[in-house]
Amino acid sequence: MAKMPDEAANDFIEAILAAGRICLYGAGREGLALRGFAMRLFHMGLDAHVVADMTTPPVGAGDLLIVTAGQGWLPTAETFMKIAKDAGARTAIVTAQPAGRASKKADVRLVIPAQTLANDRGAKVSVLPMGSLFEISEAIVFELIILKLRDRVGETADSMRARHTNLE
Repeated sequence: MAKMPDEAANDFIEAILAAGRICLYGAGREGLALRGFAMRLFHMGLDAHVVADMTTPPVGAGDLLIVTAGQGWLPTAETFMKIAKDAGARTAIVTAQPAGRASKKADVRLVIPAQTLANDRGAKVSVLPMGSLFEISEAIVFELIILKLRDRVGETADSMRARHTNLE
């Protein structure tokens, strides 16, 4: 985490705060971390939706699509990014590979320097398999982003808790 520049997180936070609506997309285990992030954005009172949920509204001008693609590319993420841009929305990507095809197309990049499937072989690899290191790092970074956002918008643990479901 120490290798992640503050300005990258700040740009990501500014994009979220400027958005009217926030739609989020991620596949597999990265998508699970992103769903947790979407939930916390909702708990903060932001208009956040997970792409492909039945209640996800259309994305348009003034909105933000956040995708996660640790390897820097993912065909579905690229497709959704194109749809969002064509509709006038901004796009942000969370990745470990800033030179990746999808990464280059995003308006905002949050780079998490962690091992993914793109670089899980060789002498310097984590004991964790495949993209686990990125997926875990992503979940932690999302929680740190939430703390920064919470302070920026004046939310408290109690105000966030008030938006938590009571249908569990």
